[in-house]
Amino acid sequence: MKKLLIILLTITAMSCTKKITVDSMVINANIYTVNESFDKAEALVTQNGKIIAVGTNLEIQSKYSSTFINDAKGKTIIPGFIDAHCHFYGLGIQQQKVDLTGTKSFDEVIQKIVDFQKEKNVSYITGRGWDQNDWEVKEFPTKDKLDELFPDTPIAIRRIDGHALLANQAAIDLAGVTINTSFSGGEILQKNGKLTGIFIDNPMELIEFKIPIPSKEENIQALKDAEKISFSHGLTTVDDAGLSREIIELIDSLQQANELKIRIYAMVSNTPKDVNYYLNKGIIKTDRLNVRSIKVYGDGALGSRGAAMKEPYSDKHNHFGALLASPEEYLNIAKQIAASDYQMNSHAIGDSANYLMLKTYKEVLIEKKDRRWRIEHAQILDPVDFKYFDNILPSVQPTHATSDMYWAEDRVGPKRIKSSYAYKDLLNKYGKIALGTDFPVERVSPFLTFYASVARKDLNNYPEHGFQMENALTREETLKGMTIWGAFSNFEENEKGSIEVGKFADFIILDKDIMEVDDAEIPYIKVKETYVNGERVK
Repeated sequence: MKKLLIILLTITAMSCTKKITVDSMVINANIYTVNESFDKAEALVTQNGKIIAVGTNLEIQSKYSSTFINDAKGKTIIPGFIDAHCHFYGLGIQQQKVDLTGTKSFDEVIQKIVDFQKEKNVSYITGRGWDQNDWEVKEFPTKDKLDELFPDTPIAIRRIDGHALLANQAAIDLAGVTINTSFSGGEILQKNGKLTGIFIDNPMELIEFKIPIPSKEENIQALKDAEKISFSHGLTTVDDAGLSREIIELIDSLQQANELKIRIYAMVSNTPKDVNYYLNKGIIKTDRLNVRSIKVYGDGALGSRGAAMKEPYSDKHNHFGALLASPEEYLNIAKQIAASDYQMNSHAIGDSANYLMLKTYKEVLIEKKDRRWRIEHAQILDPVDFKYFDNILPSVQPTHATSDMYWAEDRVGPKRIKSSYAYKDLLNKYGKIALGTDFPVERVSPFLTFYASVARKDLNNYPEHGFQMENALTREETLKGMTIWGAFSNFEENEKGSIEVGKFADFIILDKDIMEVDDAEIPYIKVKETYVNGERVK
């Protein structure tokens, strides 16, 4: 009787306590907080865009009240996904171009271009997404058919990785390029003394210099289109890997006007004018925008054999790929960035490019602590170079492993493939790893990222037992890589990346428990609701 009386008095006291009125509450949820202890919870409270309480249903409901109570009915809640490497603006612009993703032959590419031009009738046709590795004939296409069908309309279509481009003769003539045009840091392919139309890495700029620049209205629409797609997949922060000052300032203006709600970590493209401007201005940080890094390209892509390798490609003898600048140029830009508070985030695919960028980082960061300089991709590594990642942060995209595994070994051979896409080894060396998609190079879905990270398979269940499973990540590691470690890579771990008191109320509600469902179900998980600043945006 005495115990019962105490319980009744406790309940009465709780019911008599005046509750705190808040903006919103979520109850009856399966919450993975991704805090330091990876704790779980049942309910959370938001006020003024921040999380102010996390706990059990009883704890939350006894203390808080709200006119907006979201009964999650047992569904799983996780922090909003952070895509640590993507091309957000590029995704939006691609919605205005011919989409060549998933084409299975060059004939299909041609047909898509024909259909696009019938509908749009543009003066200059651009697009992206073709990949000769997905075709029966796994060779670079030539411009002949485009010249025949479009003799007067310039066409420039990028390979899916953005590191190769096919241009027709009209585009080549507009750019003033000939067989004798000089270039460095890439290739212009020839056949029988004539241009094939294929431009790899730096020489692409010769063609793209004449492509009409999108209007401000087109850029605004592109950003809004990309935001809608991102929110539908549960992305609440995106790290855009290479933006001009013009686009960064447009993003800021839209965010300030509350017309763009997604949070963006913007890497500044490595052009001297923009680099000098931002390094002199210093870090720019708002609740939604973070400008504190410079994106540098070390080499090209493996799929187009532009990745810089220490030894020749296994399927193209005497070909090493190419660095996109000289070692001296990389050292100079690294010294310039090191003298600021900015990060240097370098694209490095081949083992030679990775070695050069890692050594350059080490040289300029002596006695500089916690700079969180990043290697983006870190795909092909010489085993002796993993040691450099002791204080250099790896930023990788797990779906590259499952997309490339059909042909990657042909490029690098059976020995080098063993230390490629080695995400567990990188995690073990640095202690954290940031995960992204690289969209639109890969599909936007974070669930494909998650699946590729833990199962190391593609949607065809290939390979049956997973690709080099010794380098798979656990589900907990993967979720951290897509949330709190992504935030850490942006110097934002104190404001996002986990469901904790004081952090932004950025979270998503899923239709299945991503930590418990069978591996095969992960790619098909759906985002039911997406919240940014406590506001539902999907």
